[in-house]
Amino acid sequence: MDLHPDEQVIYQGHPSWRSTFALYGQGLLAALGAGAIAAVVTLISGDGVDWMWAFLVAAIVMGGAVLIGFVRRLFTVYTITTQRLRIQHGIIARKVQQTRIERVQNVNTEQGVIERILQVGSVDFDTAGTTDSSFRFGGVDDPEEVVQAVDRAQREASTRRPPSATEGV
Repeated sequence: MDLHPDEQVIYQGHPSWRSTFALYGQGLLAALGAGAIAAVVTLISGDGVDWMWAFLVAAIVMGGAVLIGFVRRLFTVYTITTQRLRIQHGIIARKVQQTRIERVQNVNTEQGVIERILQVGSVDFDTAGTTDSSFRFGGVDDPEEVVQAVDRAQREASTRRPPSATEGV
């Protein structure tokens, strides 16, 4: 990320590894289902269930889920600077969302019961003049730390802003 003059990074992070547990749970269910299907197919086509094939298929599906979770986490970067918020997703195809820090009007955190247990959560940002409802830092380790970083960035931005021409009148 190229920083503007006088811009400093206040917070930079990725989704927490704990936030991928839901994906891993879905991967486990898919792996068990794929392993069961492989067991039935080997039962129908042979003399009995070939457990090696069933286990291999389940392991490949679970390995794929773990790899997808790791890649998603690694290639999602959340950044808060003294001038902007930025979300970057992707490896080959890249999606970048950013907004100026002074456009942020509301910062909301969300943690369900499981997320509270895992100590992760999501932070939603409402920005002035946009209808983009998907500006969100999802699965961050300490959502309150992100809120404090935005507050710090907004305070720094307001103290550096030059006075307007109408303020001294």
